[in-house]
Amino acid sequence: MAVSAALGMSAAAVLPSVANAQEELLVEEVVVTGSRIQKTNLVTSSPVTQVDADEFKFQGTTRVEDLMKNLPQVYSNQNASQSNGATGTATLNLRNLGDERTLVLINGRRMPAGSPLQGGVGADINQIPGALIKRVEVLTGGASATYGSDAVAGVVNFIMVDDFEGIKLDYQYSQYQHDNDNSRLQRIVGDAGFPFPDGSNTDGDIQDISLVLGGNFDNGRGNITAYASYREIDGVLQSERDYSACALNDDATGCFGSGTSAEGTFLTPGNGTYYVDGDQFIPGSQAYNYGPLNYYQRPDERYTAGAFGRYSINEHVEAYTELSFMDNQTNAQIAPSGSFFLDYNVSPDNPFLSDQQRDILFGDPSLLNDNGTAPVTIGRRNVEGGPRNQDLRHTTFRGVFGARGDINDTWRYDVYGLYAEVSMENTYNNDLSNAKLANAVDAVIDPETGDITCRSVLDGRDPNCVPWNPWQTGGVEPGGAATEYLALPLFARGTTTQKVISGYVAGSLGDYGIQLPTADSGVEIILGAEYRKETLNFNPDEGFRLGLGAGQGGATNPVNGEYDVNEFFLEASVPLVEGKTLAEEVVLDLGYRYSDYSTDTTTDTYGISGSWAFNNSFKLRASYQRAVRAPNIQELFLPQGFNLFDMAQDPCTTSADGNPPTATLEQCMRSGITAETYNNYPDSFAGQYNYLQGGNTELSPEEADTYSIGFIWSPEFIDGLTMSVDWYQIEIEQGIEDLEPEFILNQCLAGDDAMCASVNRGPRGDLWIGSDVNSSGHIVALQDNLAKEEVEGYDVIFDYSLEVGGLGTLMFNNTMSIIETWDTQQASSAPVDDCKGNWGGNCGYPTPDFRNNFRATWLTPWGITGSLAWRHIGDVTDLNGNLDLDDTDYFDVSAVWDVLDNTSLRAGINNVLDEEPPIAGDAAGPSLNGNGNVFPGMYDALGRYMFLGVSVEF
Repeated sequence: MAVSAALGMSAAAVLPSVANAQEELLVEEVVVTGSRIQKTNLVTSSPVTQVDADEFKFQGTTRVEDLMKNLPQVYSNQNASQSNGATGTATLNLRNLGDERTLVLINGRRMPAGSPLQGGVGADINQIPGALIKRVEVLTGGASATYGSDAVAGVVNFIMVDDFEGIKLDYQYSQYQHDNDNSRLQRIVGDAGFPFPDGSNTDGDIQDISLVLGGNFDNGRGNITAYASYREIDGVLQSERDYSACALNDDATGCFGSGTSAEGTFLTPGNGTYYVDGDQFIPGSQAYNYGPLNYYQRPDERYTAGAFGRYSINEHVEAYTELSFMDNQTNAQIAPSGSFFLDYNVSPDNPFLSDQQRDILFGDPSLLNDNGTAPVTIGRRNVEGGPRNQDLRHTTFRGVFGARGDINDTWRYDVYGLYAEVSMENTYNNDLSNAKLANAVDAVIDPETGDITCRSVLDGRDPNCVPWNPWQTGGVEPGGAATEYLALPLFARGTTTQKVISGYVAGSLGDYGIQLPTADSGVEIILGAEYRKETLNFNPDEGFRLGLGAGQGGATNPVNGEYDVNEFFLEASVPLVEGKTLAEEVVLDLGYRYSDYSTDTTTDTYGISGSWAFNNSFKLRASYQRAVRAPNIQELFLPQGFNLFDMAQDPCTTSADGNPPTATLEQCMRSGITAETYNNYPDSFAGQYNYLQGGNTELSPEEADTYSIGFIWSPEFIDGLTMSVDWYQIEIEQGIEDLEPEFILNQCLAGDDAMCASVNRGPRGDLWIGSDVNSSGHIVALQDNLAKEEVEGYDVIFDYSLEVGGLGTLMFNNTMSIIETWDTQQASSAPVDDCKGNWGGNCGYPTPDFRNNFRATWLTPWGITGSLAWRHIGDVTDLNGNLDLDDTDYFDVSAVWDVLDNTSLRAGINNVLDEEPPIAGDAAGPSLNGNGNVFPGMYDALGRYMFLGVSVEF
């Protein structure tokens, strides 16, 4: 444990066997994340937090992201709890600085981008076989000089078991349980006329089975460790929790729904807004409760397999390989599609219209088109056809082939090639066709048969058309011919690939006498070079490309892009003083990397750090890193297309719930509003507006300066106690971001002409009707070099163990994260936003200023190890002034019982008290990586998590 804390590592739940193994490392040469230099001790100048394999057992983890997101330094954007906007991947995000700034490694080597989809920029840790994880090392702070681009916020390095001997079979069954007893929210949902769950729900079953087998061969010169695993996860709908039974409004005082409703919302210029009851138009609109059909936990099925191998050919060459395969299929279900406020020209001879409806639509000739048709905008939900269903499948292969060894007593080498490919299949079911909707709404009487048909059938434009009747309650048959005709399946395929050729030589220059006279050890040096190529290919079908899907928000374009980079790097470790009074060891570490990108960009990254061990009890460390991140493959080449962003109200018109405009005519005219359209067009009924997203090939690298200062203390007068405290600061300039669309609009209204160029009002003046990028209102928010961010805080870790006589050993670990500063400035003309302890506004996802994890473990002499964990998340303030997120505490209990020498059982309950997640309301939408009125990537969204597992080893 003292070894772990010397690194600044959490030694949480380290069992005696693990602790003994770590102590043995003191006399070996090891490599710690953040440097390639081997050292004969574990003093590092950069703070590294470690999670050991036993922590996975105590947490009952089957999804690696579930454990990692509990670390105070780690945030989670894409995970199994996302539905609307899901990529089907699981990503990690250090310091809440973004997936793209967190580099994920396996055994010190890169993982590929997780998906060619928007949001899939981070490595998909679904690829990680949990059964083979030896430990996870988390280095927060820049490490670009060592590992290259993407390591601005830090590095997560998964160290895998590659020397297993025997056979190990592991099975675990898990499920969630929650008591739906929130009477206040149940009353709100009930008052809105929606159903809600009551009583206990047990669901979300997870089954995970893995097989590991391995062995040495040729008298121990080689080892092969192979694995295979299967995981099946049952889905959980938002309808199964009372706090997600409806989409709550921003202050959680009522249910918030979509204007694209089962009753329809009909916008008639000059005549007002109506919905249908029977065959009558009723003034106003009805909200559709779109939340319950969304997944809170996506159903998921995953297969993994692979092998790690090594063989010593001779004393100078050890060949090694890493092979891994994953096939992961998941389903992201959301509410039914529909006519999302599409414009139609309705003919007076439409046989579905009642006399009352015909009178309203055609009573005033001045409101009609030149051909006598009536312009009507229809928002009508396809409840008869069922929810939209996005089937996401990612198949990944990663292969590493390399050789390493000693050239002589002074020099060693390591060279390898890596190829990784991620293949994505996106099958989008149950959307509707915009073109078919237009044909189906235009219903007429067949003069020959007297039957109702489509005009397009009579004139031959679409002989298969089936008329659609949104004008009457029950006018559309569930699962009938009309819904089958309107349905439009969509398909997209894509791949990302990564190729790396890397190698270095390492030397102990002390063998040549290159050392300081005040030190006993010589200078250690690394010289290396690396070539990396990234490609992205995304190929949507015609329906996606032409924007034919009514529920897609617009066209999705294909893309085919690539870049490569040639790099040279070096590291040096210089012992300054050794074996002196108050200077047992003083070491200076240096690093530099030069990168030449095919995008005509070159970068220089470097770092300097040092450690000062006064004695065996007290050590100081400090580091500075200039980290430079070139734009990744997605930021450069992501296809441009419409997406939706959340905003409480368009400032230039009356909101759907009656609030007047918040901006003046003069301000709104800057954004494209005219005197005629000001406060004279309908606002979005769902609080969602169009924006154009996508990559930008003109991006420049972003730069970051990272600093850390800390100490490690193992007092001799308290045996078994080790404590580390580290201060860190990360400053990012020219940050690659897509500006918040609402920020762009507000800056435009405030007089920023450059921002106004990105605001495109629709013909009515709106920003939400339609899905054609050439004619529909929207805000352009492409990737650009604009943002400045600064994060500052402290990490505090302590470990303590003590013998309790014949009762065994008690072990305590506490990992604390304190944020002092988390500032963001979206552009140089914008104010600085303080995001520390805040969420919403320009800050988006919650950033608690205090998070803490405590674990107590009892190693009994009876073969049972029990553990209790306490997870604390500090309170977070809503910058929009609606819903603050209260501080939250979770308690977890678990135990591992060695039933036989080769068999162990484990069981546990996480969130024992069934603590509900803090409610954030509708503002916690997909654009902020929220779901179901909460932020499930931060909080336990489903209640108690119960698990039971067995492991048998031969």
